[in-house]
Amino acid sequence: MFKTFRKALQIDEIRSKLVYTFLMLIVIRFGSQLPTPGVNPLYVQSFFANQTGDAFNFFNAFTGGSFEQMSIFALSISPYITSSIIIQLLAIAIPALEEMQKDGEDGKKKIATITRYVTVLLALIQSAAMAIGFGRSGLLVEYNFVNAAVVVLTLTAGSAFLMWCGERITEKGIGNGISIILLINILSRIPSDFVSLYEQF
Repeated sequence: MFKTFRKALQIDEIRSKLVYTFLMLIVIRFGSQLPTPGVNPLYVQSFFANQTGDAFNFFNAFTGGSFEQMSIFALSISPYITSSIIIQLLAIAIPALEEMQKDGEDGKKKIATITRYVTVLLALIQSAAMAIGFGRSGLLVEYNFVNAAVVVLTLTAGSAFLMWCGERITEKGIGNGISIILLINILSRIPSDFVSLYEQF
């Protein structure tokens, strides 16, 4: 396996793709540490400390810990995944979308564009629900329209940026960008999960 990897690194094209993917993942992990403006980090920490169910912990692992820190990537790529599923299901019910899917490369580009728009819309809805729902409980340092709008715009922009990163990795890097982002998010949680297991048992 190492011999194959070493041979792959000797090819300029593969080496540049690996470097591009690696640099994009560094940017993604760096963004996962940047706090969302106007958010109270103590509220988020106490919220997770009081959670006994697995739903929020699963979503937090899915986002690579961004949700727990309420970073700019707190929504991760979940709006994009949801959007892709919705478009695929609608393609069965709506003949126009079905035609696009059968229309070759042009049809795929149109479907991808629609998926992007739906992703931004879903991210907007999810971030608004979080800013309003959790904001009233203490998520925001000061609950007002400006702070809520900043959080909504920041989380929506973060999700859209991750979608863009995934597409760029697919285009210029190695493998499927969205899957790689998911993988790196889940792998980034392994050290803290081991620490939690050690402390618990």
